[in-house]
Amino acid sequence: MYRKGTFILRVGYARVSTQDQNPDLQLDALKAAGCEEIFHEKMSGRIRSRPELEACLRTLRKGDTLVVWRLDRLGRSLQDLVEIVHGLEGREIAFQSLTESIDTSSAGGRLVFHLFGALAEFEHNLIADRTRAGLAAARARGRKGGRKPKMSKGDIKKAAAMLQNPDITKTEVAEHFGVSRVTLNAALQREGYPENPAQLESHTRS
Repeated sequence: MYRKGTFILRVGYARVSTQDQNPDLQLDALKAAGCEEIFHEKMSGRIRSRPELEACLRTLRKGDTLVVWRLDRLGRSLQDLVEIVHGLEGREIAFQSLTESIDTSSAGGRLVFHLFGALAEFEHNLIADRTRAGLAAARARGRKGGRKPKMSKGDIKKAAAMLQNPDITKTEVAEHFGVSRVTLNAALQREGYPENPAQLESHTRS
């Protein structure tokens, strides 16, 4: 398929959790769904570095579609999944999950992910409320709580500078500092940086 002289691709991403698992079911389904290119990862979703996923995300261009066999093949958590898909949406790239019949190129698919986003935010707020309640209880007992931030102010400044490069993804920056995308976003927000990389350059110059 063409649009303005450029190929519009359906790109597949498959992941198995261990070296012993057989990826054929995923690969066959992605091929049947019309994926012209498929990236295949063999590792646990708990491992931070997923080089095939990063290569897949770099390959995608405006108008393309990222296809997975099942939602849990892409995201480590609901929050992670929502962040990746919203990142694709910002680049005007569609997302499709075959097992759950979700396609963000349709109004129904976009609605599903808006609901997922709301649930992820609800989960995040619940955790934050429990943390604050725990700290308040600890202070009432005369103890000071709270973890040391995983990223220093210097780290956050460097991360913001790295994100000004359009060839560097937020996931790559997070992995560079050994944190999750959620932690990176929270650190940027804590220091007043916008989460959207496109806004960082004007912010750092102001």
